[in-house]
Amino acid sequence: MELIISGGHLLSWLIFIPLIGAGLLFFTPGEENQRRLAFVVTSVNALLSLKLWSGFDAATAALQFGERFAWIPSLNIEYALGLDGISILLVMLTTFIMPLCVLGSWTYISKRVKEFMICLLVMETAMIGVFCAMDFVLFYVFWEMMLIPMYLLIGVWGGARRKYASVKFFLYTLAGSVMLLVAIIALYLANDHSWFIPDMMGKGYSMSFQVWVFLAFFLAFAIKVPMFPFHTWLPAAHVEAPGAGSVILASVLLKMGTYGFLRFGLPITPQATLALAPYMLWLSIAGILYGGFTALAQSDMKKLIAYSSVGHMGFVTLGIFVLNTSGVEGALIQMVNHGITTGALFLMIGMIYERTHSREIKDHSGLAYTLPIFVSFLTIFALSSLGFPGTNSFIGEFLILVGAFSHNKIIAGFAIPGAVLAAAYMLRLLQHVLFKGKGRTDISDLNFRECVTLAPLLILVFWIGLAPEPFMNVMHTSVEFLLNQVNASQAVAALAGQ
Repeated sequence: MELIISGGHLLSWLIFIPLIGAGLLFFTPGEENQRRLAFVVTSVNALLSLKLWSGFDAATAALQFGERFAWIPSLNIEYALGLDGISILLVMLTTFIMPLCVLGSWTYISKRVKEFMICLLVMETAMIGVFCAMDFVLFYVFWEMMLIPMYLLIGVWGGARRKYASVKFFLYTLAGSVMLLVAIIALYLANDHSWFIPDMMGKGYSMSFQVWVFLAFFLAFAIKVPMFPFHTWLPAAHVEAPGAGSVILASVLLKMGTYGFLRFGLPITPQATLALAPYMLWLSIAGILYGGFTALAQSDMKKLIAYSSVGHMGFVTLGIFVLNTSGVEGALIQMVNHGITTGALFLMIGMIYERTHSREIKDHSGLAYTLPIFVSFLTIFALSSLGFPGTNSFIGEFLILVGAFSHNKIIAGFAIPGAVLAAAYMLRLLQHVLFKGKGRTDISDLNFRECVTLAPLLILVFWIGLAPEPFMNVMHTSVEFLLNQVNASQAVAALAGQ
């Protein structure tokens, strides 16, 4: 895979502007000033990321906006960055969601505001770095860098069981990271002592080597997604995390697992991917059904959305491992869709929690009569979550199911109940919150700041739902190149077996 070197260092600016902002926050007095600075820094990064969109060449599968120079020459470690059609939307999702996290936390976080905003900015640096790093050591640094600020977000600003949730999150993800490190070292030794990720793709490693590396990747990325049965850390983390923490978890962190499968699993271990894909598909089906049934049983709104994420991410891994264009492109757009819709739902739960200090569905009945703005936003995002035609999630789920039916009709048939379950638990939520009961008169509707926070996400729901072509075009060439790598390995293996 070619790396096109760019002289503008745009990716480096996107990675390190938040870190510079975090440093400035140490010397910024006053909580209001700290909030404003964090919002300005994240907004500048979001605006700067638009240059990626305007300067991206969708006709090539090469890594663009590239930077590469020696970092630790004695260990052959490089500072290498690059972006293709698989990662550009995820970087832009990250930069876009962070200002909304700051706005959503404006009054929600009233203690240790400086430290909270520093954690958000350090998280942004780490998340963008993960999607851009093209040296495995650099990637691993950013991958591990995410753990500490997210651990603090849950453990310091979380709910009543925050210590339990933060430790569980940390231990689960650290265990996966250890397996990832083992795979990285094995590839380094097998790749002439190079950490450069594109050099490791399409190398024709032995089947046994690929299987072991894929299994190590699987443990690291399946925990991060999280895939069934490695999902148990997620509901606790979501429920106890502050609103912005839940948004970052849902919108970006979960996508790092599926990104890992696309960036490393398929192109580096293609034969193992083909051999183990059936098992990955059935685990995806298990996640879809488990997440749907469990969400249907929840009385806590945040737990409901948390378990729905298990089901939605099951659709994403299903799309990846059917290994065809419709499935993989559907998975990629659904990664973005889930970040938009579920992020919005978590923001809304945080907004209503500020008013009522409860997340129980029964405590929020009949809001259609008293909070018309809130329920209007909630209805649209809930319909998006269940994949209603005209919304963003419909496009992703439709493509994934097309890819699944093309691959295996039995697998696709088992995925269909997941869509039905999504409708069941989201419509149940809407039924209770909108109309059941007389409504509460002791709480106010959304204010201007909260509407401004949700409005960009609402625009994206309909933009992607009604006109998805610009988002699909940007990934098409890279997805085709990725699948060609996998299919080429299958052809080589078949010739070798003759």
